[in-house]
Amino acid sequence: MMRFLIVHIARLPAAGMALFPFILVKRRAYKEDKVLINHEKIHLVQQLELLVIFFYIIYLVHYAINLARYRNHQTAYRNIVFEREAFNMDSDLLYLKRRKLFAWRFFFR
Repeated sequence: MMRFLIVHIARLPAAGMALFPFILVKRRAYKEDKVLINHEKIHLVQQLELLVIFFYIIYLVHYAINLARYRNHQTAYRNIVFEREAFNMDSDLLYLKRRKLFAWRFFFR
């Protein structure tokens, strides 16, 4: 399994964020939140698959398309293909052990 470092950043605009190779959390207690950490680990794997930079390019383009489509930040964010996979699978703590390569592609809508 991949190694990662969890870093507490109080001013983080979200509960958690994955910036390869780190998982950033807003509150120290979130370091123990298995679902949140699993969600961010899914993003780290997605980032690795796409050599990090392509993850961010696709993420931003997909967000922009969604924002034009839904005209709502939260809906646009939740429908980014990478977020769809992470939100759908984050409570399955064994997901990453059986996850197929580029599995996010199955979460397009």
